[in-house]
Amino acid sequence: MSHSDQNRTTVYILNRKYTIVGDEPPHHIEHVADLVDQKMKEIQENNPRLDTAKLAVLTAVNTMNEYIQLQEEYRLLTEQTRRGERRKNG
Repeated sequence: MSHSDQNRTTVYILNRKYTIVGDEPPHHIEHVADLVDQKMKEIQENNPRLDTAKLAVLTAVNTMNEYIQLQEEYRLLTEQTRRGERRKNG
């Protein structure tokens, strides 16, 4: 897909306008931006003196931590499912 064929989606995060260019549908980009906006506002409430760069880094760290936790939960569930299937199939 050429750059001109990609979707351009305008979103607002912390009241700042960003244009995101990519392959994902606009509704997906808007959803992701809303989640980032929510997380940044949540962190900002607890740390009102943070500048935007530090707030962005803390948001990235928190989001990555949540991602790693979900990966681990997924791994454990997958293992449990495989064990259950093995027992079932004997």
